[in-house]
Amino acid sequence: MAQIRDAILTSHVYDIVQETPLAAADHLSDQLGNRVLFKREDLHPLFSFKIRGAYNRMAEFYRVGCRDGVITASAGNHAQGVAYSAKHLGITAVIVMPCTTPDIKVDAVRRLGADVLLRGDDFAETSARAYDVALTSGRVFVEAFDDPFVIAGQGTIGEEILRQSLGRLDAVFVPVGGGGLISGIAAFLHSLAPHVTVGGVQPFEADAMYQSLAKGHRVALGRVGRFTDGVAVREAGRLTFPIVQQTVDRIVRVSNDEICGAIKDVFDDTRTIMEPAGALSVAGLRRFVESENVKGANLVAVLSGANMDFHKLGRVAERIRGAAGSG
Repeated sequence: MAQIRDAILTSHVYDIVQETPLAAADHLSDQLGNRVLFKREDLHPLFSFKIRGAYNRMAEFYRVGCRDGVITASAGNHAQGVAYSAKHLGITAVIVMPCTTPDIKVDAVRRLGADVLLRGDDFAETSARAYDVALTSGRVFVEAFDDPFVIAGQGTIGEEILRQSLGRLDAVFVPVGGGGLISGIAAFLHSLAPHVTVGGVQPFEADAMYQSLAKGHRVALGRVGRFTDGVAVREAGRLTFPIVQQTVDRIVRVSNDEICGAIKDVFDDTRTIMEPAGALSVAGLRRFVESENVKGANLVAVLSGANMDFHKLGRVAERIRGAAGSG
């Protein structure tokens, strides 16, 4: 973990991004009887944490002289991070995205100057298509999560949380897809603040990391749900899985209804609308507090992204109304 910690402390992230605030969630804190803080990764220019890892990886490619163009596979937020980074570094980018990717994310990538190819129905299929294009085109592939420089870039969030919390930190909750975000955060906290509980959060319908930890080896899901498209990954990463095994205390699984409730929780405190994957941490934090009867703790939820598809927003509102009606 020391190697990851050192890579985090020497990352290139702050060439193009600024620290995001650790903001008090007063309304949710009062509801849950704990001090809840939101790590506002939605406040980046691309409304997602993904810019950190994407830029850190590509800046290293650029430093060693690889400047002929990159390619990646992504459902959206990593794609925007790669496209933004390529524009900043002056190199070309091709982004391969699932055919099911929300228009808001496809359009955002194109506006950043990258070429978009829509291939496959989920991340696994799209990645396979992107690797094929990389082999024939000679472009360098930028991993979405399973890369040491990507992990280190995302891990800068852990450094910021630890410093910004001024030592008042009991647990951090992090959305989990392939594991890049939680690997970086957990490795840093495990190295410098091992007393802090790190909890990953996954939807029941995309819980590859949870199942992998339960069985002691990486498990490939047959299919994943698309409601939380930002974490709709069939299999945890080869690099990220062993890091998570060593540094993460638990994975909390939540339902889509709980995720919708978390989107409302964030809105009530911030007047900002998270995408479903972006609110996962809040859903997991609430489930943890209520199931474990936690009181008086200092808890952080990483708000990972706010690229909400407008058409999905209606479905979220309907679920919230339905849950309120049945309650």
